[in-house]
Amino acid sequence: MNNVFLKVKNQTTNNTFEFLLTLVLITIPLHYRYNSSSVILLTAFSIYKAKENKFKIQSQLLFPVALYLLMLLSLLWTIDFDLTFQALLKEITLVLLPFSFFINPISREAKNRILIIYAYSIFVFSIGVLVIATYRFFITQDSSVFFYHELVTKDVNAIHVSCYCTIAFFCFLIKSKKTILDKFAIVLLLVMIFLLSSKNIIVVFFILLFLFMFFNKKKTFKKVYFYVGFISLSLILLLFFNKIKERFEIEIKSNVTNNSINEAISSKGLVYNVSIYDAWNQEKFSGNDYFPGTALRVYQIRIFKELLLEENIFFNGYGLNASWKKITQKRIEHNLHEGYESFNFHNQYIQNFAELGVVGFILLVIMVCLTLKKAIKNKDFIHFSFAILMISLFLTESFLWRQRGVVFFITMYCLFNSKTIINNLIKEKPKTT
Repeated sequence: MNNVFLKVKNQTTNNTFEFLLTLVLITIPLHYRYNSSSVILLTAFSIYKAKENKFKIQSQLLFPVALYLLMLLSLLWTIDFDLTFQALLKEITLVLLPFSFFINPISREAKNRILIIYAYSIFVFSIGVLVIATYRFFITQDSSVFFYHELVTKDVNAIHVSCYCTIAFFCFLIKSKKTILDKFAIVLLLVMIFLLSSKNIIVVFFILLFLFMFFNKKKTFKKVYFYVGFISLSLILLLFFNKIKERFEIEIKSNVTNNSINEAISSKGLVYNVSIYDAWNQEKFSGNDYFPGTALRVYQIRIFKELLLEENIFFNGYGLNASWKKITQKRIEHNLHEGYESFNFHNQYIQNFAELGVVGFILLVIMVCLTLKKAIKNKDFIHFSFAILMISLFLTESFLWRQRGVVFFITMYCLFNSKTIINNLIKEKPKTT
């Protein structure tokens, strides 16, 4: 790790922008003050460099800027001015990061260095949270400290950290020459992905892993054995830990058996799992109905459809972050437990549509489609992994409505989709293998 640190220090000392951009990425899982300070430093440096660097607008980076301008305009029609105004500050990185890239073009080599440093930082972060969880386990004797939000705290969010770990995992996996430390990081990040227990991320992770194996042309018997062992370890982790099995089993059980009992929380009385069918069709629910992850998201899609038909929100939406009031009204109308009004739509596409109208939805779709197209064109597997993760995660999470989510997305989006500089000339990124 000392050698890694010295290498990083030497490579970034003479490139302040690269250093500050790396700092933005590696502080995302930490307290907000560190990440916010990193973004401020990056922006201040970019403003300073604007005096000597030529300002070059890049078309693909204009879409997040346009999305933020739409958020700003929503102040004119929002149904909750205070909530919209407060959210604008949280989303400001949609402008600040593209602005920084317009002034500071980056090389392909710098991009690769930033990604591997990011991967090492997530590796170190994972060690830290596992050490803390082990300490908590010895004190409480409660194994739940190793799983889901308990492992990383609900504020940092297990689903978000699963995403960070998956990108870091593939950063190590694509390395042609892996050190012992790299191999250890691969195994540890695999364990982290399973302990964090995000069903969506685990499924997407396996899809990406199989795609990597299928399209990896430099296959050897050694690598085949590695992949077989790797998949076996993954299945053991999935089957061995009851907490992970429970999160998958409840989804299956709730849709195979109607009104199945949720045994995990039934100590407070009989609690019934709501199936996907009932979440979409049932008119009234009761206080002891529990919505598993998929059923909750189906219900949120349903109430968005109802709101779209009942109110004039197709073009404008309710305003940035202003849909809470309407979600609460629907919760009362359908007689859900009052705790469910704290959930937003848990779907970024719907969140954009409900709050920013059809234009906000289209801008988001354009961004994810463009980044996927460029990843395939450049044959860049890390970029491809990022694109697939975001497309799938946006179906189950309002990822951009959280500060860590929007900073992670826009930083990676700019890093992958900005033009690279070669011999002092800005060109499109060459294809990589």
